[in-house]
Amino acid sequence: MLDIRTETDSLGPVEVPADALYGAQTARAVVNFPISGLRASSFLIRALAMIKLAAAEANQSLGLITAEQGGAIQRAAREIVDGRHHEHFIVDVFQAGAGVSLHMNANEVIANRAGQILGEPLGTYRQVHPNDHVNYGQSTNDVFPTAMRLSALLALRELYPVLDDLAGSLQAKAEEFGDVLKAGRTHMQDATPITLGQEFAAYAVAVRKAAANMREQARGLMELGLGGSAVGTGLNTHPEYRARAVANLARVSGFDLKPAEDMRWAMQSNAPMAEVSGALRTLALEMIRISNDLRLLSSGPNTGFNEIHLPSLQPGSSIMPGKVNPVLAELTAMVAFQVIGNDAATAYAVQAGQLELNVMMPAMAHNTLQSITILTNTLRELDHRCVRGLTANRERCAHYAASTIALATALNPYIGYRKAAELVKESVGTGKSIVALAREKKLLTEEQIAEILDPKNMTEPHARKA
Repeated sequence: MLDIRTETDSLGPVEVPADALYGAQTARAVVNFPISGLRASSFLIRALAMIKLAAAEANQSLGLITAEQGGAIQRAAREIVDGRHHEHFIVDVFQAGAGVSLHMNANEVIANRAGQILGEPLGTYRQVHPNDHVNYGQSTNDVFPTAMRLSALLALRELYPVLDDLAGSLQAKAEEFGDVLKAGRTHMQDATPITLGQEFAAYAVAVRKAAANMREQARGLMELGLGGSAVGTGLNTHPEYRARAVANLARVSGFDLKPAEDMRWAMQSNAPMAEVSGALRTLALEMIRISNDLRLLSSGPNTGFNEIHLPSLQPGSSIMPGKVNPVLAELTAMVAFQVIGNDAATAYAVQAGQLELNVMMPAMAHNTLQSITILTNTLRELDHRCVRGLTANRERCAHYAASTIALATALNPYIGYRKAAELVKESVGTGKSIVALAREKKLLTEEQIAEILDPKNMTEPHARKA
């Protein structure tokens, strides 16, 4: 039988597991919200602990809590920042509005751990109380928006190097494939030649630009409303608390955090979350496009494009022997679909604010942090286990480069668009190449054919000779 202790909150007595660091309000939330089975991201838990650490430092320095209380709270919070006690954060991600339940979960865990440090039994709160000391001068309404922003910054700090590495791997392939001629395709039809390297260089640029956009949009997350208290007026806070708490938080987190221009705005508006979520959506859209290309270029091996070979990671069929599928490219697209859905949910949540508060913050936090996490993990695997090991099928690419009917485009300045179009029709009807027909009809000299219809020369601008 589970050992329990009884705690009392403003609604009455509540049974709590005897060894739990959380308390009555967390236990109530578990009963009230058995929704998804999903728990708060470790980034959000660490962000909450950093805020409590920064606030305790500020309150202690202002003489609002004792040195003993402040020291115990800070030690407990640091342990959580370092990854300890996260198993005691048990509130479902779908919970009461504004994140009150998760916030109190944090206050209770820190208060109980601080009490342990001071030699008190769990659940007594005689020296350190969740509300009176851990939460001194704070409200869910300024803490949760701050934690949400900070947790996104913490998570993005792990995504950025993954994006940089992926862009670097794509650029490395661009250089490796710089001499691999192939047919371009537009509308899924033959187009003029391009190199495989040029295609991959464009993918690298896309990832770099998406990463730059992410960094730019994340700047808004660094403006915080911490110190706004209940409605952004700073009720029950010391006049110097806000500046000290934010400065402490900047030091603890390593980010260039600053107080918001207007505390009411920081509480009412979650536009920075929408901006970051939108940047994640843009990255997702680019990755869907790139992963689709990887799947198409590697399609086959006998009945598809077969221009590149992706690393073989696992058998691809339970019935067809020898089949190998582009699993990481498929995964990337599926994860990106989820990110787009998360962005839609975040957008709806961001617009749902009313007057002094937007209570839909738990949804914003969960969706944005999940998007960052799954993109980080997916793109790391796509880079290391797919992009870095893919190779070019040079023979197939060369065949397509020589076969594309769009070679006729180079003849426009010499024989005109209409005659070139007739040549294309004849090529399609007879199966003869554009080069063969140009030679057969004596449209060009051999020297001109070598110059004008060389696929390599079509991959970059060339001035027409008089």
